Formats: sequence, structure tokens, C-alpha cells
Amino acid sequence: MASLEHTTMRIAARDFRRDLDASHEELRELLALTHAVKRDPAAYRSALAGKYISILFEKPSLRTRLTFELAIKQLGGDAVASTGKIGQREPLKDVARNLERWTQCIVARTYLQETIDQLAEWASVPVVNALSDIYHPCQALADVFTLEERFGDLRGKKVAFVGDGNNVAHSLMLTAVRLGADFAIATPEGYQPFADIVAEAKALAAVSGAQLALTGDPAEAVSGAHAVYTDVWTSMGFEDEAAERRVNFQPYQVTAELMEKARPEAVFMHCLPAHRGEEVVDEVIESERSVVFQQAENRLHTQKALLMMLMG
Repeated sequence: MASLEHTTMRIAARDFRRDLDASHEELRELLALTHAVKRDPAAYRSALAGKYISILFEKPSLRTRLTFELAIKQLGGDAVASTGKIGQREPLKDVARNLERWTQCIVARTYLQETIDQLAEWASVPVVNALSDIYHPCQALADVFTLEERFGDLRGKKVAFVGDGNNVAHSLMLTAVRLGADFAIATPEGYQPFADIVAEAKALAAVSGAQLALTGDPAEAVSGAHAVYTDVWTSMGFEDEAAERRVNFQPYQVTAELMEKARPEAVFMHCLPAHRGEEVVDEVIESERSVVFQQAENRLHTQKALLMMLMG
């Protein structure tokens, strides 16, 4: 049986509310543990034996919910789930204090980051951000792990994000530059990533030696990239802006022509679900360059490592 020595490191922040709750050392350890878990999953099948985790989802989900439930069960634990608005029937602080008495961790997918933060404030057990309006840290873990599988050390590699400067872009930017990857993002005017998160990323890039670039030109962002990433133009909660966004984002569609601006070995990435014919054409997402389903698979493995490092 493989060694479980990687699980000795804990995430000191206790919660994983945002990407930077894991230190750089903890991030590197988490990725190393993910490699071990993916290589020999049977060695970790009892890592969470006797542990129970609450899964709270305000938004519909395929990959996030199922990969978390599978990760928990494949590690020997179990999960209980609840859907709907958190704190609607009773105060959120009461929800948190109930769950901490029944389960050893809370995984929540919410509309607002504030909901994640309040759960963490009131619950004595670890809280995991499975997506909020500002961050999608579990997705970023799977993304950089996928890139490491393809390219090895990410220092000096370039990741280009094209489209909305949203939660996925925020987390990918913060995580990529910490690992030394150059990051370029192209967005329409008015859809740039949050200024405070850009400032954090610039500070992290100064430490790692990565280059960070913001532009309105997709071709400029993609030029020389090892990975080209996009997301839907209209995320959940912004449906009333869908028609306007389709017009504003049309020049940011990832096409075969745009992919040609990247390096010959570049991969195409998407967190899914994809709106084919909008942010990406079918020719690209179904091409040999696409690693979208590898990213989806790796959600399972990175979340196993995350849970072990949070729960011991």
C-alpha cells in the first residue's frame, strides 16, 4: 500500500474560502498529494473513514457536486446534502452551528462570497468554497494540476484567459501566478477582473517572477500561450444580461483562428458547462487540443487531496 505521508500537512487557515487560504507551500503539497492520489487511489480509500461532510448547494451543479460526493465516498467517508438558499428558512449562523454538530466539514456552493465567509465564521469545522460570485478555488486547483500533467513545472508557461473576468478568472489568475506561470486576460470593457484581486495577483507575480497582463485584445492575450481558457459569457445570476453580453463578448469567442495565435502545443481549457457556438466553437472544444474532460476528471482528485489536508 502506498504511503500516506503527504496527508501530514494541514491547511493552517482551517477553511478554504478563497485561493489564498492555502499558503504557497500548502498549494505545492496539495498538488503533490493529488498526483499520489490519482496514481494510487486505493491507497487512500480509508483516509476519511468515519467522517461525514455537509454539502450545501444554492446553485445547480454537475461536476462540483458529483466530484465532491465521489471524493468523500472514495476516501471512505460519507456526505449529506441540502439544496436551496442557505439561511432562508433560519439564520445562517444557526445553520452553521447545527451542521458543525453533525458533520466534520461543510462544502458550499453559493451565490455570494459573504455566505461562505459567514459559514466559516460561525462553524467550528472546515468550510470549503465550492463556488461563489468572487472565487472558484476548487476549479483552479484542477486547472493547474491539469496543466502540470501536460507541461510539468508551470514556471515560464503562459496561461491566457479570454472572456469574462469572473470568479473562474479570479481564482485561475491567483493560482497560476503563484506557481510562476505568466497570465494574460482579455476582456471587454466593463468586464475586467476585480481591481483588488488584480492587485493581489500582481503582488504574487512579483514574488514568483510571473508576468501578468490585462488587455482588451484576445489575440494579444493568446499570443504565445501554452493554454487558452474561456468560460460562459453569462454566469448564473446574470441571466438578465444575456442578450447584451452576447453582443459584447462576440469578439472574444475562441475559434480555431484564435487558437492559432497560441503555441503549437497549446491546449484549450474550459470549466464547463460550455455554451458551444458562444464562447467557444465546437471545432475547438472537440479538437485534440481540448483538455476540458481531463480538467473535469481532475476535480475529483484535487478535491480528495484538499479534503484530506483540511480534515487530516
